[in-house]
This record gives sequence, C-alpha cells and structure tokens, in this order.
Amino acid sequence: MPSCRLFSGKLWALLASVVILAAPMLGQTFFGSIVGTVTDSAGGVMPGVTVTLTNNGTGAVQTSTTSGDGNYRFVNLVPGSYRADAEQVGFRRYTRDNIRVEVESAVRVDVSMQIGEVTETVEVTADIPSMQTENANLSQVVAGRSVQEIPLNGRNVLNLVALVPGVVPQGLSMAPLTGQNVFAAGNYQIGGGSANQSASFFDGVPMNVNYGNLTALVPTQDAVSEFRVQTNNNSAEYGRYTGGVINIVSKSGTNEFHGGVYEFIRNKKLNATDFFANSTGAGKAAFTQNQYGAFVGGPIVKDKTFFYAGFEGYRQRYGRLYLLTVPTEQQLVGDFSNLRNAAGALIPIYDPLTQCGTQSNPACSGQAEQRTQFTNNQIPVSRFDSVAKNVAAFPYWAKPNTQGRPNTNQFNYSNQTSLGGNSDQLNFRGDHAWSDKQRIFGRYTWWESLNKAAQPYGRTG
Repeated sequence: MPSCRLFSGKLWALLASVVILAAPMLGQTFFGSIVGTVTDSAGGVMPGVTVTLTNNGTGAVQTSTTSGDGNYRFVNLVPGSYRADAEQVGFRRYTRDNIRVEVESAVRVDVSMQIGEVTETVEVTADIPSMQTENANLSQVVAGRSVQEIPLNGRNVLNLVALVPGVVPQGLSMAPLTGQNVFAAGNYQIGGGSANQSASFFDGVPMNVNYGNLTALVPTQDAVSEFRVQTNNNSAEYGRYTGGVINIVSKSGTNEFHGGVYEFIRNKKLNATDFFANSTGAGKAAFTQNQYGAFVGGPIVKDKTFFYAGFEGYRQRYGRLYLLTVPTEQQLVGDFSNLRNAAGALIPIYDPLTQCGTQSNPACSGQAEQRTQFTNNQIPVSRFDSVAKNVAAFPYWAKPNTQGRPNTNQFNYSNQTSLGGNSDQLNFRGDHAWSDKQRIFGRYTWWESLNKAAQPYGRTG
C-alpha cells in the first residue's frame, strides 16, 4: 500500500509539471543571438567549419558547426561581450573579439577563412560595426555605461528611456517615483502612442499589470545591465500595447568580483523659501532625500556558477504648502451671521424644511424662491445632523491661523505639510551553465514603495 501511495504522489507531481509547462507563458525573450556565414577567400561557402563562441565575462563556451550553406547561429545569448573563433583543417584560425551582443539583438558576424595552417591565426582587431539584419524593428539600446554613469535624480532608471528618439516623457515620469502618483513610472509616449500604454519587461517578465497598464516595478539602477526601447515595427511576439516596448535585462555575475556601497543625500539647507510660504509666514518647506544601497556580484564556481545581489533604500520627505478654507468657531456652532461674499453682502442661510412645494408646504407661486431664512442666519443646534456634529466635535478641521481674504475669510488656513515616502528593493540573480548548450538563471526581486499620506491639518488619526 505505501508503494501505491508513492507512485500516486509521483504521478500527480508529473501531471502538475505537464500542466504548468503547457500553460501559456507571458514572458518575452530578452536574449540576443550571433549569426553569420563562413566563406573561403574566393567567396565560396564552407560547410563543416567549427565555430566556438566564448563569453568574455563568464568564460561560458558554446560550439557550432556551419551547415551545408556555410551558415552558423548562436541563440539565447545573455547580453555581453563575446569572442568568436572559427577553425577548419587547411585554413588559418579566425578570431574576432569584443563582439557586443545587446538585449534582443541579432548580430551578423560573417567570417572569411584564409588558406594556411591552423596554428596560424587571423585576428580581427579593428572595431568593425556589427550589423543587425535579422529584423526591421526601429529601436535603440541604452547600454550599461549609460545606465550606470548618467546622473539620475532619485536613480529612476526609466528616465533613461527619454534618451531614445521618439520618446516623450509626460507628467511626473522624470521625478523620483516614491511619493508620486502611481502612474508616473510608465508615463511616456513612445512612437506616437498613448502615454502609459507601452509594454515593459524585466528579463522577459511583464512589469505592467491590468490596472490601467500600471508599471508595477521599476528596477534599481545598479540591478540593470542594459535595456532596449523599441519604438516602431515590432515583431509579432509583442502585443497588448499601443506605444512601444521597453525590454530591460538584469545584471549578472561574472568571473570577477564587482561591488559597491553608496549613499546620496539632499536636504533643505540650500533651498529657497517659497514666495507664498513667505507671504503667509509658513516658513521654508521641509526637504530630505536619502538614498543608499550596496551590491555585489561574482563567481561561485568559475566559468560555471555566478551570482548578483543588491539592495537599495530610499527615504524622502518634502514640504508642500496648503492654503485652505476652514470653518470658523462661529460656523462650527451654526452661526453664519458673518458669512459674506467678496462685496461684503450677507449670504443668507435658508431652512430647507420651508421650501415651497416640498413636504406639506404650499406650492410655489412662480415668483422668487419661497423659503424662510434662518433667524439671524443661525442654524439651531437641534437641527444639526449627527454625523456633522461628530465631525465638528472631532475636530476634523484645524482652526484658522491666517486673516484670509477680506469679507469672505477664504484661505484662512496655511500649513507646510510633510509628504514623500519610503522605498526598499532587493534583487538577487543566480546563473549556472550545465553545459555548452544548457544554461539556467533565476532572479528574485522584492520591492515595497509606500507614499506618505498628506496631513494638511496636522492630524495623525
């Protein structure tokens, strides 16, 4: 009986695996590829040539043999720098280094073999531009150096999307995201499409959610290797968007250890006081921005297993001046005897229970409004709504602290309120090469971003 239960458990596990593998996957590719044709000095195609590809960062090696028409192809390449070597008996060894493979690129590297011994090498050292002829989409890559070295206020890596022609930032997209409207992150018009309607991917996984196509994740700057922005003529693998495609690749470890620790601080010491804050005596607005983190990546087993880990914290507080109108102490007890318009005329308060044509009141005569004004423009306490009475007794509003406008007393309250928020993000990625044809990687990202609620009246509950 125990053996039957064990077999049953394995069967259910197998069926579950089949269902999971058969389910439609939403991820898109972010890998690159290298393709080319090997020819001899006369231009004839050469089948059977061994082409070896080496990742300069990780040392991972792949091999391929040219087909009958002399073509070779390496697919599913992690973006990075590569070296290609071609060998055939009777011909010199061909080597080309520093081949740059970018996110979702197909790089063509054609090889011309020269007659000679294999011990001789033809090494291409000139910076020959790699041609991409495998697709016709219009796109641009923001490479690793730009990602790491361009200054960013708040280190919002999506701001670099604005470097690409055809991209127009909208709204608060170029500001630090914490403390802003949640739709600020993806608020870009790409390729003439609608703002906030593009598709964004991180390692091929969608960053958008169904709620208004909200961009629900923005990776930290140090966790990003590079990204491509596709503005027009995208391939059929993409859908459900009306703008462009942003394809971000996370950073992985290499055979060398790299890491860093940082902290960026801004405060109000050198800020000027807002004009309206000066006029109301509210004083200089608060401002503190503190962003800190650490990251490290490197080998676990050389040429085989690698890791990358990083953490970033963000704390921001800034002041916003509120000019509001709050009820006076007389109004809170129903006394509107001094409620006036800008010309100084009294604004009458009418008893709604005396409106003609309602309840048991006589029909309206067609003349001016027929209802009775409260005596002395004061509402009796007995007529207060219980909910309104509790709100006034809380009290929900603060007391007036400025003169307000003449006669109306509008904008009789001014206060500098602290806004902003907190953000924390953790990224971890692991890569492992099983063989020259099988590799696996996994990434875990945790992000929490909380906006501080506005409290213009200074209330905390």
